[in-house]
Amino acid sequence: MFASRGLDAQRLLAGARIDGALLQDPDGRVEVDDITRLWELAVAWSGNPALGMDRELPARHVNFDMVGYVMLASPTLKAGLLHLSRYYAVISDAITLDLEPDGCNHWMVLGLIGNTRPLPRQRLEYSLLTVATLCRWITRRDVQPLAVEFVDPEPADARPYVAAFGCPVRFGQPRNRLLLTNRDLEMPLLSSDPVLFDMHQRVIESRLVRLGHASTSQRVTEEIIHRLHLGEPRREDIASSLAMADRTLQRRLREEDTNFQQLLDDARRDLAQKYLAEDRYTLGQVADLLGFADQSNFFRASKRWFGVSPGQYRARLAERESLAASLNTAD
Repeated sequence: MFASRGLDAQRLLAGARIDGALLQDPDGRVEVDDITRLWELAVAWSGNPALGMDRELPARHVNFDMVGYVMLASPTLKAGLLHLSRYYAVISDAITLDLEPDGCNHWMVLGLIGNTRPLPRQRLEYSLLTVATLCRWITRRDVQPLAVEFVDPEPADARPYVAAFGCPVRFGQPRNRLLLTNRDLEMPLLSSDPVLFDMHQRVIESRLVRLGHASTSQRVTEEIIHRLHLGEPRREDIASSLAMADRTLQRRLREEDTNFQQLLDDARRDLAQKYLAEDRYTLGQVADLLGFADQSNFFRASKRWFGVSPGQYRARLAERESLAASLNTAD
């Protein structure tokens, strides 16, 4: 995609310290921060702050491989997107996708996990455009979102975004997401095939094993992270999403020397560290994103994790960042 925009792909890879040979390995993985660096260089060298905002680009250059085949064999667009959400770890360790109801429609919400540095807005914008393109590809219809929202502030020229998505685009919003109609989501897919679906699902489950997503605890943690912003997930629901009985889930977690409550607590702690490091989230929003029923529960959990309240922990992080900045300036 970058090459089609006139950029030197090999120079970009070298600048991001990515081994080009790795791209030929179906099981190869590129570190999250290396992909971030690749995007940063591409935007800087192209001089285009809206890099990727052309609806033809993902149609030509994005390949979802087995995830796409599972989606094509699904009964409806909604089922396909739910499978995309479940298997997105095959594609990225930095991004999650979730389908959330909103009245008569659903938001496809893009989330972040596993990154140690902020992802460039262009990477996130292109990811959401890719989802919109994927909806058109598997339905063979011109599915149009009702609206698209981005966290980052409005750019100087928003016209490429409106042209790419074909709907109202809002900036400075709480989350990166696009709104789809239930009519489109419930649309039967012409390519639906239960036999092919089972075959492709077995292949993608095997791919997850090779990529290190085989353990039950890892899969449970991923499901927890996907659901936390909707409230505290129930173990029974997680078991159902993993196609196993609740009793089986408990047994497998015991065999891995852990349990559901521990995985839930660990996921919340890790995400709390991430969210509290970002000033754009209020403490109330962090509590909601972590699935706490009220802020008092979040306060008690923070005291247990970090020994201080959420506000004090955020202040401590800010002090460390300020000290590091002053040391860099002195150097």
